[in-house]
Amino acid sequence: MDKKNDEFLKRLRATFRIEAEEHVRAISAGLIELEKTPAPEKRAAVIETVFREAHSLKGAARSVSLQDIESICQPMESTFAALKRQEIALTPALYDLFHQAMDVMTQLVAGTEEESSLAVRSRIRELVRQLKEPGTIAVGEIEAAPPRPAEGPSISMETVRIPLAKLDPLLLQAEEMMSAKMAAGQRVAELREINRTMVSWKTESNKWKGRQSLGPEWDELLAWYEERLNEIQSQVAATTRAVEQDQRVLQRMVDDHLHAMKNALMLPVGLLVEVLPKLARDLARAQGKEVELVIQGADIEIDKCILEELKDPLIHLVRNCVDHGIKKPKDRAQGGKPSCGTIRISFVAKDNRQMEISVSDDGSGVDLEKVQAAAMKLGILQADDAGKLDQQESLHLIFHSGISTSPIITDISGRGLGLAIVREKVEKLGGSVSVESQPGVGATFRLLLPMTLATFRGVLVRVDEYLFVLPAINVERVLRVQKEDIRTIENRETIKLDGRILPMARLRDTLELPGRKNESAAHVTPGIAEINYMPVIVLASAEKRIAFLVDEVLQELEVLVKGLGNQLSRVRNIAGATVLGTGKVAPVLNVPDLMKSAVRSAATARKEAVAGTAPAKKANILVVEDSITARILLKNILETAGYQVATAVDGADAFTQIRTGEFDLAVSDVDMPRMNGFELTTKIRADKRLGELPVVLVTALESREDRERGIEAGANAYIIKSSFDQSNLLRVIQKLI
Repeated sequence: MDKKNDEFLKRLRATFRIEAEEHVRAISAGLIELEKTPAPEKRAAVIETVFREAHSLKGAARSVSLQDIESICQPMESTFAALKRQEIALTPALYDLFHQAMDVMTQLVAGTEEESSLAVRSRIRELVRQLKEPGTIAVGEIEAAPPRPAEGPSISMETVRIPLAKLDPLLLQAEEMMSAKMAAGQRVAELREINRTMVSWKTESNKWKGRQSLGPEWDELLAWYEERLNEIQSQVAATTRAVEQDQRVLQRMVDDHLHAMKNALMLPVGLLVEVLPKLARDLARAQGKEVELVIQGADIEIDKCILEELKDPLIHLVRNCVDHGIKKPKDRAQGGKPSCGTIRISFVAKDNRQMEISVSDDGSGVDLEKVQAAAMKLGILQADDAGKLDQQESLHLIFHSGISTSPIITDISGRGLGLAIVREKVEKLGGSVSVESQPGVGATFRLLLPMTLATFRGVLVRVDEYLFVLPAINVERVLRVQKEDIRTIENRETIKLDGRILPMARLRDTLELPGRKNESAAHVTPGIAEINYMPVIVLASAEKRIAFLVDEVLQELEVLVKGLGNQLSRVRNIAGATVLGTGKVAPVLNVPDLMKSAVRSAATARKEAVAGTAPAKKANILVVEDSITARILLKNILETAGYQVATAVDGADAFTQIRTGEFDLAVSDVDMPRMNGFELTTKIRADKRLGELPVVLVTALESREDRERGIEAGANAYIIKSSFDQSNLLRVIQKLI
């Protein structure tokens, strides 16, 4: 019986987790809304909503014996009851306490089946104590609020909870029916071809009637053949009509069923962005900034798979806006801007089943000089080429891995990975990302994505005997060019399109297919033998456009993309595969990969090869640490990585060694006797000969003030010991040396 009770409680808690997540999201959203200081009547309504959500969560937690969650909800509910009665005021300190409580609540809801650790229990007791004594935290006046308005009529909606994991197989089955629909279409085409052959055969046989008779037997045989041919032709025609009707019915059923299943798995983007206001708030407060996050179009629905993949890109973009775009209140005031910065996220549905997401801020914009300097330091951009780039080309550099304009590397930013991850994720989804910026006005990132992933329109092309599918979303134009229209400029083939020079690549060479190299795939137009033409398909991705030469552009069709399996999870230039109506398998090409492969030069390949190998000369690194244990640990990590390492026991010892020796980088603790890490960094920067020496501070001091002090001292990176990871340290050093 106990075992049955345990199983029953386990099922109850699994159901509770889904319900509790909704309550926690609603409470967090309400707190963010309250902090925007809405009108008094709106504030009263939001307080009432949060009060009820906390009450419901408390009751649900009690029903499944989760006392930790219940113990937090109880005083929180009481506090909001006091707010309703206007007995206490909402203050920044109280908001911070509420958000801390929701952070703990989120952790508890996510791990309801595990016992809380002692540290978590201690934190819960402290939160409960503070929530029970809100008067000691929230002091000050509160503006009068009108009585709570009468509730409007409630909306009743019949719903059923079904885990998404159970819906996914149903969608997969619906998608598999696409193959049956395409096969039926192929059978119809084959029957039509048979019917055309029969008509041609009958036409030819009729020619024998006008010829001289070869005898009674021969005439009788021809008559018999003609009769049988007419019967077969009638049967084929009737079968063709029946199959056409069946194919139309099947097509409608499959399309309707697939559309219904997609709608069942289409989720509002509001589920994706609900965590972003709190993220922006916490990041801003940690940096002494003020930020308001405005979200538009959150009711638009998109594919669940896309929704899941978009979470990281949007988090990176919001962090980028807060960290790089929005300045501190005093700096904004000097520029004539309000102290509170604004970040806007807008979702807009396009006509062709695409969605545009724009993330903008009213900050300082992108510093193109710093971007180019960072690109030149990494070898991505040559100094001679920097002046040749237009604004859009310079802006696009920020999406390269390692490019960062931050003066220091912290746990928030400075490694130049965030925007590279954004581009990688968006392109993986078959979309594109671009950026616009105006100095002193702000920056806007635009993401263009499909609203569904499983099926899409594709263009089928042929190269030799190989068939490939290109996503129609990336196909800008299909045309034919004559061989003499292809010009070679700077050792590269180009064509002229709409008055502009467009680079051209041969799909055979780009995909490294076996067969002819750099030969024209000339075709002769039927009936016009003297005109040679070459099929070209113009692809666009992000800000790039390239014309690809193919042997034949066959047709546009709806395709179902299938993955390549775990063994081939990532193949360059290939996004997946699809089964055509003929039963043949055709690879679906990854357009962003294809563009990169087309423009990759021998020089770039050599640079990448050099970047991936260890330096011929071992770099000399000085480790400055007063703790012998930490000093030995850092020394071993760096020596194992192939660096030559010297050590110093404090800042004074380190500065003496730096002045007399030759070092490529210093890794220093901050809190040390005689001379701390801040002072050491300041002295290094003040010395003309040593001023460019990279300094990485590895410390336990993680407050915002300490980080800012590290920036002011001139440190290149600031790594917190509590989140120390040796691979992280090695990546930072590799970037700085």
